[in-house]
Amino acid sequence: MKKFLALILVAVMVLALAACGTPAKPTQPEKPAGSAAPAGEATGAPSGEMSLNEQIRASVEAPIDTAKAKAANDGGKFKVGVILLHNEQIGYDAAHIDGLKGAFEKLGIKEDQVTWKYNIPEDETCHDAAVDLAEAGCNIIFANSFGHESYLMQAAEEYPDVLFCHASGQSAATSKLTNFCNYFTKVFESRYVSGVVAGMKLKEMMDDGKVKDPYVGYVGAYPYAEVVSGYTAFFLGVKSIVPEAHMDVTFTNSWADMTAESEAANALMAKGCSIISQHADTTGAPTAVQAALDSGKDVYCVGYNVDMLAAAPKAALTSAQNNWVMAYASILDNAMQGKPLPRNTAFGYENEGVQISKLGPSCAKGTDEKVAEVVKAISEGKLRVFDTKSFTVDGKELTSYDKSYGFDGVELIWDGYFHESELLSAPLFDIAVDGIKKLN
Repeated sequence: MKKFLALILVAVMVLALAACGTPAKPTQPEKPAGSAAPAGEATGAPSGEMSLNEQIRASVEAPIDTAKAKAANDGGKFKVGVILLHNEQIGYDAAHIDGLKGAFEKLGIKEDQVTWKYNIPEDETCHDAAVDLAEAGCNIIFANSFGHESYLMQAAEEYPDVLFCHASGQSAATSKLTNFCNYFTKVFESRYVSGVVAGMKLKEMMDDGKVKDPYVGYVGAYPYAEVVSGYTAFFLGVKSIVPEAHMDVTFTNSWADMTAESEAANALMAKGCSIISQHADTTGAPTAVQAALDSGKDVYCVGYNVDMLAAAPKAALTSAQNNWVMAYASILDNAMQGKPLPRNTAFGYENEGVQISKLGPSCAKGTDEKVAEVVKAISEGKLRVFDTKSFTVDGKELTSYDKSYGFDGVELIWDGYFHESELLSAPLFDIAVDGIKKLN
């Protein structure tokens, strides 16, 4: 999910294309059972044209046809192409690689049916990689970084017989492309649960007199909705255990910069943070926290993507994780079987799309039981991560929100909670809630 300049370009492109009736922005198919969409529809579109809100909702009823992919599979010629921002050395990409390999094994897809493109930046190189894969006979092509989207869409327009699937993007719902979809996980759910783990530890430290100020820190990559959604979910998880908790966030402006992440964690600990979490892709923060713990400080960490116990054996409490196997297996199975492919799909606890890693030895007593209770409540729809009663903005509860960046006029709060990853697979929660301070 990446790059601020890419985000601006996508937003500008979307507005321009919307004016001439071509690609714009995204959606997710399924709405929770018994949940009604808000009655009011924002317009802002010329008479006779669909508003952005209407386009997003209409896309739910217009899935992608996979007949050509099925024909290739039936003929023994099904091929998969994969475009990755980094390689297996970076946690985010390693998680995608593991998920893809798990899906391949599950579906009987052999190694010689898959072509990998590693270390593909968010520029024209991505388009070139996609073209190479299409020319090599791939029937379905995946790309895993936010900034890949516009380049993947360009290739999708040039190769209408190939399916193009983009993780974390926001354009499939409003694009006129009939071979392009977005997918993601509801990782905000596992971030909330990881926040509960952190909250349990924070409370234990306060009860033991080791901490007086319930102050936590967060190392974020960029100030995008995906990151804001994640750190807010983490904070709300902490706050569910320690209501008076507050959190500072610092951004590294990179998805993977070990040095910057380590320095950010050290700066937050120097300010007095007792627990550090992250939305950045290296072990920089956990390594710094482990070093601080070894030096005698009472500090702990919560990671992302991968189990951080190897980097921080005593400091790591857990990591919020995506189970990409479920996402990739679902999309690939639809393609191979000729089933309609939703333009947006998100996978959460209800379908095993997210999880937290093994609890570390420093976790507070009772954490296991609390985690099981919270996961069950989320899975059953009894706990909504962004329940509007769990946070305030300028001291007030929100009853409406239609100002998510790039989606002005699309209502995202109804039935008492923010409907993250329901209208779109990608996160849209970009609200600045009370108790969280951005340092840069």
